[in-house]
Amino acid sequence: EVQLQASGGGLVQAGGSLRLSCTASGFTFADYAIGWFRQAPGKEREGVLCIRVIGGHTYYADSVKGRFTASSDNAKNTVHLQINSLKPEDTAVYYCAAPQRPGGCPFPYYSDRWYTYWGQGTLVTVSS
Repeated sequence: EVQLQASGGGLVQAGGSLRLSCTASGFTFADYAIGWFRQAPGKEREGVLCIRVIGGHTYYADSVKGRFTASSDNAKNTVHLQINSLKPEDTAVYYCAAPQRPGGCPFPYYSDRWYTYWGQGTLVTVSS
């Protein structure tokens, strides 16, 4: 059974940093791409990045470029999302997701329709 577990959220002051993690099981992690999405209160879910686990090629949304960095730890079946210079508008539930099939990031990477497996989400709250 494919499972994704997101963790690492919390309450942080603006300007601070957090590292989120997405741990996968039930599939050959290294063959897949992992997407990160977020959903702020009252807003639609937004795709923020997708990382191809093998090779680490990553697509970033313009809104997070320069502040969000994805990396993978293949030995631990985990993708990390380092978030720096947090802003109140980064407040959201963050989800990781995987496509149904192995390969690179879907096109477009930010569309949640291409992702089949979802973690339960981890809440990031940024205070001003």
